[in-house]
Amino acid sequence: MAQAVRRQTSLFATDGKPHPLQDTLAGVTLVLGVLAFVSSWFPSLHLLSSWTGLIGILTGGYGQFISATTRERFILILGLGASAAGFFLGMAHGGLFGGLIG
Repeated sequence: MAQAVRRQTSLFATDGKPHPLQDTLAGVTLVLGVLAFVSSWFPSLHLLSSWTGLIGILTGGYGQFISATTRERFILILGLGASAAGFFLGMAHGGLFGGLIG
């Protein structure tokens, strides 16, 4: 019996090809963005929110540079927005070093 072989593709891939690096960067950016955004609600967690926001921005920027599909870019934009909001609020509450230097 001839049956069509169905390949396992990524959840975010609309072109039918696997994109493990791009999917990983999108997921990491989204998780870092949510963590930075939620931790920015608490001023005492400014170190966590500013550092996770900065790493999320850098990860998301590189992910946008190498992304292949629109779904990946959508997830990256959500993560980048949350990372940026968390980063800026963390900077407003005390910054990256928070009085440890200076």
